[in-house]
Amino acid sequence: MSVFLSIDLGAGSGRVIAGITDLKTLRLEEIHRFDNPGTDLPGGSFWNIVGLYRDIVEGLRRAVEKYGKDIVAIGIDTWGCDFGLLDSHGRLLGMPHQYRDSRHEGMPAVMHSRLSEAEIYSLTGITTEFYNSSLHLLAEEQISSPALAAADKLLFIPDLLAYWLCGVQAVERTIASTSQLLDSSTGDWAWGVIEALGLPQSIFGKVVAPGTVLGPIRKEVARIIGLEGIPVVASASHDTASAVAGIPMEGEDPLWLSSGTWSIMGLERREPIRTPEAFAARCCNELGADGTVRFLKNISGLWLIQECKRQWALEGENLSYAEMATLAENAPAFTAFIDPDDPVFASPGDMPEKIRAFCERSGQQVPQDKGSILRVASESLALKYRVVFERFCDLSGRRFTRLHAGGGGIQNAFLAQATADALGIEVVAGPVEATSCGNLVVQMIATGHVPDLAAGRRLIRDSFEFQTYTPRNPEQWQPAYLRFQQVIAG
Repeated sequence: MSVFLSIDLGAGSGRVIAGITDLKTLRLEEIHRFDNPGTDLPGGSFWNIVGLYRDIVEGLRRAVEKYGKDIVAIGIDTWGCDFGLLDSHGRLLGMPHQYRDSRHEGMPAVMHSRLSEAEIYSLTGITTEFYNSSLHLLAEEQISSPALAAADKLLFIPDLLAYWLCGVQAVERTIASTSQLLDSSTGDWAWGVIEALGLPQSIFGKVVAPGTVLGPIRKEVARIIGLEGIPVVASASHDTASAVAGIPMEGEDPLWLSSGTWSIMGLERREPIRTPEAFAARCCNELGADGTVRFLKNISGLWLIQECKRQWALEGENLSYAEMATLAENAPAFTAFIDPDDPVFASPGDMPEKIRAFCERSGQQVPQDKGSILRVASESLALKYRVVFERFCDLSGRRFTRLHAGGGGIQNAFLAQATADALGIEVVAGPVEATSCGNLVVQMIATGHVPDLAAGRRLIRDSFEFQTYTPRNPEQWQPAYLRFQQVIAG
């Protein structure tokens, strides 16, 4: 048996996961889980990057204590866009800001006065969104930031943590592709965009492919965890890139859904789609494992349901997600709809009331009980998937017959069935731990344990349970879809 360690960091928590495999099956074991709370301070919102690193090292220590020399490699994946700046001695110049930090405000107008969004999209394949690294770097340029002036290198969060583990500075391609500063056709920096924004070109270092072996852990780390020589792999370092690598897609339907707090739907392709039509649809081209392009659209996901759960817990009723799914299933269908991506739902705070208020403003029946609120949220999310699905079919010139879904959101069986019903196609759900699986498989390819991504996906398919949902009652969902389109059109 061989053991690979996946370090998965999200915007709320992190985990060190052991993947134990004989290359016929793969088993996952959570070694260490820890919180990742952001902190608001004078000067902005920041990540506790040193605390994250210490928890990672503790997780590695526990893994070594259990599996010792069976450990083959380590890989890290995290959320996208956020970064740290290093000086010429490799020292971090301040704590990394969170992507929700308010410094992005006003920056789109400044950026587009230098280079239009359409021009930027033609070079990067990425639309302008508040979380783009480009905007946050431009904010630093606007205030003549001492950190930016002194910076020698920029490293994204997984790159920075990997550097601290092994001492090698490198920028992994999938995480860099979230920045709006990488050319999605060449996989190198979009130098024209960087120059137009007035950013120092010298900080943008070598970009490496996912699956690059960076080097062994530093001796100082080895002393703490109790084992020398473990290689650190630049895995598919963006968590969605790992999630897509971990979804075993079959046949000619490369349509996928990464389902969690955010839902991200996309196509796995060999070339980006950077047409004016793709730009108008606000679709993005991020890079994936094995030279692929993730042509995708972000959609508000289980955030709506999670926030309902949190509000009701504050009011004294702690419902499980299974109980909430049952309440939704037992409520009347198609009573009202919301636009899950309306800005009113983006911030936390009394989500049930926000849903009721949206329905009232749009002249619809207002849901009163918990089941009706959850049914409105779930059906609306499934129908928003349908909107994105139809755009993908139009932009690609293909009609897809299967959706491959992975991530924690697929545990909501009601939403998974509603997705199949709304799209009118088969939904194959699994694995729940798609991100960890993808991270681990890229490590196995890097170390020569599996030959390619197809073989890695076969290993995942042979190791985990999958649920197939087939469409039911399409004649009921089509009129609901037409009503939904009217609601989101305003």
